[in-house]
Amino acid sequence: MSVLVNKDSKIIVQGFTGSEGTFHAGQMIEYGTNVVGGVTPGKGGQTHLDKPVFNTVEEAVKATGANVSIIFVPPAFAADAIMEAADAGIKVIITITEGIPVSDMIKANAYLKNRDCRMVGPNCPGVITPEEAKVGIMPGFVFKKGKVGIVSKSGTLTYEAADQVVRQGLGITTAIGIGGDPIIGTTTKEAVELLINDDETEAVVMIGEIGGQLEADAAKWYMESGSKKPIVGFIAGETAPAGRTMGHAGAIVGGSDDTAQAKKKIMRECGIHVVDSPAEIGKRVAEVLG
Repeated sequence: MSVLVNKDSKIIVQGFTGSEGTFHAGQMIEYGTNVVGGVTPGKGGQTHLDKPVFNTVEEAVKATGANVSIIFVPPAFAADAIMEAADAGIKVIITITEGIPVSDMIKANAYLKNRDCRMVGPNCPGVITPEEAKVGIMPGFVFKKGKVGIVSKSGTLTYEAADQVVRQGLGITTAIGIGGDPIIGTTTKEAVELLINDDETEAVVMIGEIGGQLEADAAKWYMESGSKKPIVGFIAGETAPAGRTMGHAGAIVGGSDDTAQAKKKIMRECGIHVVDSPAEIGKRVAEVLG
């Protein structure tokens, strides 16, 4: 068993017939992911990429038994798409869309609170369990099956870390790109917790960045959990000027606690093996698993 998605997941694509949805759904299907259909309002009854198209998520769930959705809906309508997926009983909602208004995400997040589902993203590369399911936009060929979990705010650094771990002969259980927006569904702590509690995962790579408290919260949870599984950590944005948005909308340093230096200090104090360059991730993982 892996976390969030595996070979048994039944996946639908919201925004299926648009250019992004078409391209990435095609890549997911080619990878071997169990895509069972898609949703584009007004196009129900058609076939796209040899899969059925539905007008609503509810119809798609009834017809296919889908339990995972990936969202490529434009920013203005994405929050509605998230809430629609939750209403229809989808358990894992992976939101790729970038540029969703923060006020919309606050509403969507509040809406999901009392429902039995988990959202990953938005503005994220998705989730991949190598050789089973790629639910996102990551380059599948980089990921090989193994025993290291990855949690990352950055898409590019997710692929970089995976490539390094694979080159060390270790491979990946599941990689979770949580996204870099100010309001996200699954936090660093929640994603780390999923992997620490996963039997197949023997070590975790945690990639964060300047701004916010997510990495500090995850580090404190890890220390309190008493887990013996090692975590290798990296924080991006060490050279970013204070008060400037760098890369992600959530990467704004507000005070002395959310600089790269402060986060790395907290992580080290909590027992995480911190590296100063992303180029050291793979090597350090191999050392701690020794």
